[in-house]
Amino acid sequence: MRKTKEIIRLAHEAGLSRRQIARSLQVSPTTVGECLKRAEAAGIAWPLPEEADDEALEVMLYGEGKKEPARPMPEMAYLRTELSRRGVTLRLLWSEYADEHPEDHYSYPQFCNIYRTWARGLEVSMRQVHRAGEKTFVDWAGQGIPVVDASTGEVIERPVFVAALGASSYTYAEACPSQELPHWTGAHTRAFSFFGGVSRILVPDNTKTGVTHPCRYEPDINPTYAEMAAHYGCAVIPARVRKPKDKAKVENAVLQVERWVIAPLRGRTFFSLAEANQAISERLDFLNNRTMKGLGASRRELFCRIDRPALLPLPSCPYEFAHRKRARVNIDYHVEVCGHYYSVPYRLVREQVEVRYTQRTVEVYHRGRRVASHPRSYARGRATTQDDHRPASHRAYLEWTPSRIISWAEETGPATAELVSAIMASKPHPEMGFRSCLGIIRLSARYSPARVEAAAGRALASGAVSYRSIKSILSAGLDRIADEEDPLVLPEHENIRGPEYYN
Repeated sequence: MRKTKEIIRLAHEAGLSRRQIARSLQVSPTTVGECLKRAEAAGIAWPLPEEADDEALEVMLYGEGKKEPARPMPEMAYLRTELSRRGVTLRLLWSEYADEHPEDHYSYPQFCNIYRTWARGLEVSMRQVHRAGEKTFVDWAGQGIPVVDASTGEVIERPVFVAALGASSYTYAEACPSQELPHWTGAHTRAFSFFGGVSRILVPDNTKTGVTHPCRYEPDINPTYAEMAAHYGCAVIPARVRKPKDKAKVENAVLQVERWVIAPLRGRTFFSLAEANQAISERLDFLNNRTMKGLGASRRELFCRIDRPALLPLPSCPYEFAHRKRARVNIDYHVEVCGHYYSVPYRLVREQVEVRYTQRTVEVYHRGRRVASHPRSYARGRATTQDDHRPASHRAYLEWTPSRIISWAEETGPATAELVSAIMASKPHPEMGFRSCLGIIRLSARYSPARVEAAAGRALASGAVSYRSIKSILSAGLDRIADEEDPLVLPEHENIRGPEYYN
């Protein structure tokens, strides 16, 4: 219509001939004549009326156009619904439509063209605008990388993890032992380290390692995956189920990794994951440094210019994968983790707790509150116990030491202190004499400290260093004759031969 308006203007305002107008506008003189003839018939001159826009001018010159045919139209929404059913095709639906309108219906090609034209209007794709540093898209590649087991010779295809930043498409990839949760979170940790920062949102597929229960509106994120995201200060927003366009960025990144990283390595043989990942790293440099068509810049250039300044800083320490288990506190106020026993406050005996353990630490939670934390120990059958987790009576028992027991005995007297020292010294381990020593000290509650001290002195003199000896001396009252002549000591007499007689 722009040329039509110009034909009318040049004819009425400039007064040019048809041939001059045709040469000026690069159209045929016949077209110019036909246009001026229709304008004259419609009573159109220059300047055009204000209401004569392109659509109105077209109607005035060429009429309303062809009317829609009177043939019945198929129900498009019905066709779309039926095509979603297994085994239903456009050919089948056209046959049913033709049977319903046998005398006047569209042909099969026309039927297909009408439906596809209508469907294209529904499938308009929205171009997503990715803000700098906002999203990281993650997924497993559809194609793995083969690694040979050096011990068995078996070739195992290892899955490849792919992460791509939204704004720059800067890509990270690595081969993992499996798609299990520890390797999934570990790959994220190494991807963040590769990027040198963290985006605000993670967009995974609905893989079971990341999403426990997929849902369009409220997906249930795996607790460990959510914990990892919280450690880095980002959120997890999975793509909708069966909506690959929600993560088109990583779908394209996966395609690029398969094309420029995995495919060029198809002729190489790898005997370890480390060897494979070294080769992947070299190919990633090529991919990220490769200039992208239409943008005139590489992924690395865009990353340095757009994404890197907007990323969140990395935390002081990387996330460490943690296992979780539920346990019930035993009567000895300990819980078992991989064959080792860790203490919790004794008040939680027989309570159910949640244990979170990593390679270095063991944490125990009760109703969401952390109640104990220990360094991880790998000594099976042993126990790690904190004193403040014990009852007061247990702590008092553990406070018994040789020096403390001797100090308690000195309150009774020096002979008692010497006696308990002799008892502990006679045992293979001092702890084996603790009970005997405490029994002697407690005799002061039944007998006077003076009597106990006297009994201790008599026991030391006779070499009877035991709790039973002291108790026997006190029961027989032998301590009372401690100052008298000892009947067991022979008096000196000229008729009594001493030890010197036999030398």
